[in-house]
Amino acid sequence: MSEQLRIGPGTALRVLERNDDALEVEATYEPGGAPPPAHFHPAQDERFEVRAGEIQTRIDGQDGSIRAGDVLEIPRGRVHQMWNAGDEPAVVVWRTAPAGRTLEWFRELAALQRGEGREDPAGVLDEYADVFRLASG
Repeated sequence: MSEQLRIGPGTALRVLERNDDALEVEATYEPGGAPPPAHFHPAQDERFEVRAGEIQTRIDGQDGSIRAGDVLEIPRGRVHQMWNAGDEPAVVVWRTAPAGRTLEWFRELAALQRGEGREDPAGVLDEYADVFRLASG
């Protein structure tokens, strides 16, 4: 059985593959979600392939959407947000390359969702700044 993680309200991941080159997960986004914080990845590229449903996107401030069959590539350093604002679940195969410490980041987020781990969750952002950074202003 592959590892499964809930990394935020309405977002669950199933790890498909992990090696030094990439981390690939199947993400299920529950309906009626809200945008996560605008963020970027300083040293990693992301690729999203929608398998079911529709995902809202905001990339460099531009709103859009991707649907089943669509592929979206987001290069490192590009500010983005993705969420499911629709009425049906959305399923996406999400690839991060290189893998870096992304799986460890996801595990940390899952622990926080369970109410475990750190007393001060803000420290997580500093610790994982190599894989995830909030966009300023």
